[in-house]
Amino acid sequence: MKNYQRLKGLIAASFTPMDANGNINLSVIEPYAEHIAQAGLTGVFVCGTTGESLSLTTDERKCILEQWIKYANHRFKVIAHVGSNSLMEAMELAHHAAEQGADAIGAMAPCFFKPNTVNDLIDFFIPIAKSAEELPFYYYNMPSITGVSLPVDIFLCEGKKRIPNLVGTKFTHNNLMEMGECLALNNGEFEVLHGYDEILISGLAFGAVSAVGSTYNYLPEVYQDIFKAMETGNLQQARKLQMQSIEIVKIIIKHGGGVRGGKAIMNLIGIDCGPCRLPIPAMSKEEYQQLENDLHQIGFF
Repeated sequence: MKNYQRLKGLIAASFTPMDANGNINLSVIEPYAEHIAQAGLTGVFVCGTTGESLSLTTDERKCILEQWIKYANHRFKVIAHVGSNSLMEAMELAHHAAEQGADAIGAMAPCFFKPNTVNDLIDFFIPIAKSAEELPFYYYNMPSITGVSLPVDIFLCEGKKRIPNLVGTKFTHNNLMEMGECLALNNGEFEVLHGYDEILISGLAFGAVSAVGSTYNYLPEVYQDIFKAMETGNLQQARKLQMQSIEIVKIIIKHGGGVRGGKAIMNLIGIDCGPCRLPIPAMSKEEYQQLENDLHQIGFF
């Protein structure tokens, strides 16, 4: 791997801007990237769950990544999610990410025909990781979406023997025991990117030093302060800040979840990400008004 550096800090899971007809709106990525840079975030995770990846075509995912790399302009890291139910498509996306200058790639397990064993999962990822063999590769573990719940610690240990550029996992799961086991493997050999925003302090307490999340897009200062509080041992302050995060998460759940509710919040703060692509329904004007009222009540604005 070329110039591999372990990640540290907050990585925003980026939304995919769309117009009212559900077409991708690439023009928004330039101001969006400026927003990420001004917020002082470590990077973006492009076309993952938050980015509606499996609702996009291969060409759309390529175009979106190219724009992020262009407008990041080396100010922050760009990690490309290349996972797909199609092995060939994932390999194509991985090769494209390396060719375009992404900083790393990640992939979730296929969620239609699913791997039944750790070896099956490794076999699926080998050609994907090899298609971008100079880039760090992260296994995106998210059982709630993929339905694949295989032991991640065993995957990391066995996978490293056959995937040289495997460096860690994006761990989007609330099994903190398993997360701790992954962090402790071989004296901290693997990176574990914490994936649930509302329990960030738990991951940091276990030893995680980097996290990927959708709410970092519009609430970065709260999470940056959580990092600082945990680094200085101020657990009381960290808990207080985490509760602010939880209040936001409760609101986005009320309004359809992290993708639908979060995208609407981006629109409210002036980054025009538009609606989601079907089957996620668009928000009505009345829903936007209720969302804005809910955010005012917790002091978001």
